[in-house]
Amino acid sequence: MNSPRRTTIYDVAREAGVAASTVSRALNNPRRVNPVTRDHVVAVAERLGYRPDPLATALQSGHKATIAMLVPDITNPHFFGTIRGAEKRASEAGLTFILANTEESADNERNQIERLSRSVDGFVLAASRLREDTTRELAREYNLALVNRQVEGLPGAVVDNGSGSRQIIEHLASLGHRSVVYLSGPHRSWTASQRWRALRAAAERHGMTARRLGPFPPKVDGGGAAADAALAAEATALVAHNDLLAIGVLRRLTERGIPVPGRVSVVGYDDIFGADLCVPALTTVAGPQEEAGRAAVELLIRKGSLSRSQPAPQQVVLPSHLVIRDSTGPAA
Repeated sequence: MNSPRRTTIYDVAREAGVAASTVSRALNNPRRVNPVTRDHVVAVAERLGYRPDPLATALQSGHKATIAMLVPDITNPHFFGTIRGAEKRASEAGLTFILANTEESADNERNQIERLSRSVDGFVLAASRLREDTTRELAREYNLALVNRQVEGLPGAVVDNGSGSRQIIEHLASLGHRSVVYLSGPHRSWTASQRWRALRAAAERHGMTARRLGPFPPKVDGGGAAADAALAAEATALVAHNDLLAIGVLRRLTERGIPVPGRVSVVGYDDIFGADLCVPALTTVAGPQEEAGRAAVELLIRKGSLSRSQPAPQQVVLPSHLVIRDSTGPAA
């Protein structure tokens, strides 16, 4: 049975006939609100059973009540769930949520942080392209939490790349494949490097040869060059950095008359919308991206309320699993 939905600041605002920002001021900074309005808001909040999130209240000490999420490619369906989870948690905490696109650029990412810093209480960086030392430098000045990126000492939520990659290799090995090519993503992608390490280690354990090609743009348009390079490597199984790249690979293989999975098997990551609609349906690694986005905002809120006596920011690692569809089959 689902638990009852938690009353949010927006429920109180709607019932009281005022803006959510007025509710926030009435409950957290009552001297800035007309006494009559304040008493009305408090009465409505008590009647609805609303309890301000103490962690969010602590984060709002700067009176901005706003957080920003930065993503490298706002058009990539992989981030839709992450954004949705982050926005939901921010809304529950009465925080305004800003979304910014960094266009796969570390320079853009840093510029966005510096430009928005006066307007927000903190940042959630999704699949950050920043160097680790740069991330640490920024974290000393700004309130940061990470999604699908790990930097020691900083709060973050990741989907377990190691487990998903091992499942890929185990699946391919069970089908008789002895060689695999990893079609890598962006050069500065932490996720790409983690997936390659896990794939290579798992392949070695199963007596398979593994080769890394790329980097390739993590988009459908990058699939043509990736597929051609993989065919030249004569591997029987191709693992793409993400589903968009994998779908582009499938398109190119179809153009060249290469049967999938008859001659070569193809696997992706992320299980985006449409992965099961392409032909053949794509075998891919899935993970709870919405939960990851939600967890990152929760960690950001907690980090903003930490005292020196509280424990260090935590890491949340979420499970991944292989979704087997039609793009993988026995080795030719």
